[in-house]
Amino acid sequence: MQIIVGLGNPGDKYSQTRHNIGFHVIEALAKRASVVSFRDKFSARIAEATLVGERVVFVKPQTFMNLSGNALSQILTWYKLPITDTIVIHDDLDLPFGTLRLRRGGGAGGHNGVSDIVRKCGGAESIRVRCGIGRPTPPMAVADYVLSGFSGEEKGALESFVLRSADAVECVVRDGLTVAMNTFNGKGK
Repeated sequence: MQIIVGLGNPGDKYSQTRHNIGFHVIEALAKRASVVSFRDKFSARIAEATLVGERVVFVKPQTFMNLSGNALSQILTWYKLPITDTIVIHDDLDLPFGTLRLRRGGGAGGHNGVSDIVRKCGGAESIRVRCGIGRPTPPMAVADYVLSGFSGEEKGALESFVLRSADAVECVVRDGLTVAMNTFNGKGK
C-alpha cells in the first residue's frame, strides 16, 4: 500500500491557487480510481482506492500547508507504514510552470509543507512529485505568489499539466520511481 499526499490549503479561498496544485493532482488520480467521495479523518480528507492495480490512500491534508506533517504522521501511524511508502505531490517555485521533477528524498527546497512532513514523519525519504509553478516577478513576494491564481496562459495549460502529473504518479505506482523519473523528469509544456 502507498500513501499519496497532495499538498494544498483547505477551503474555496485557496482552491485555485498555485499552492494547491497537489490537491488538483489528487483529484485527477481519485477520478481515475473511481473514488466517489473522500472522508474526514486524521486532519485530512482521505480515500482508499485501487490505482493501476495497487492499493493506495489518497490524502489531502486539511491542516493548512505549513502543518502538513500533522495529518501525514497520523496516517502513517494508523496504517503502520514508513515514510518511504509515501508519494508527496507539491508545487515548486524552482521549476518553470509545467515542469515535473520526481525523486526520492532530498531537502525541502524552502517548501514549508515538505519541511513539516520531513520534521514530523521521520525523515526525508518520501517520493516527491515536484510540480513547477515558476517564480514571481519582483516586487511580488513569494507568499503572495503561491497564494495567487494562475495566469491566463497558465490556466490554459493547467489541466494538461495536472493530468501529466497524475500520469507520473501512476507510473511510480505501476513501474517504480526509476522508470517514472526517466519518463517524466524535466518534461515541460
